[in-house]
Amino acid sequence: MVYSFYNYQNIEDLLLTKHTPQGYIIYRALAKMTFKPFMKNFMEQDNRPIYVIGVDERVKSGYAHVSLLTHEMKMRGVKVLNAKLMAKNPISYSGKTLQFRLNNPRDFYYTGKDNIEAILVDDIVTTGLTLKEAKDTLRAYGVDVLFALTLAKV
Repeated sequence: MVYSFYNYQNIEDLLLTKHTPQGYIIYRALAKMTFKPFMKNFMEQDNRPIYVIGVDERVKSGYAHVSLLTHEMKMRGVKVLNAKLMAKNPISYSGKTLQFRLNNPRDFYYTGKDNIEAILVDDIVTTGLTLKEAKDTLRAYGVDVLFALTLAKV
């Protein structure tokens, strides 16, 4: 299951700032308005220990935009595992076809804690292939992905 806060076309101009200095401010503000209250509400309903894993929190242009999203999810009972799920193939999927994405998998590796329950976080979901590949990688380490959260869906 993937939950998204916005439709891509409704906030496209904001999302396209992600590799700019302004993007740092915008992504942080979006995370405070969406991911933070979502996580607060989730933990009020379900108080078991939860881990948060961002998809490929690679630093570009001075910051990792997915890390800005996961950072706002930190609270009592929630442990954020920063930069633990990384892509060996960091190729950009932006504007690429489904066939291109299928031919060029991310090839994730995971260095985090095994046998946990986690929420997977990414900024945008287009085809779902990245999230599926990430979930499959995590499953090999006994990570039970409860669901994925994204800022926007295409």
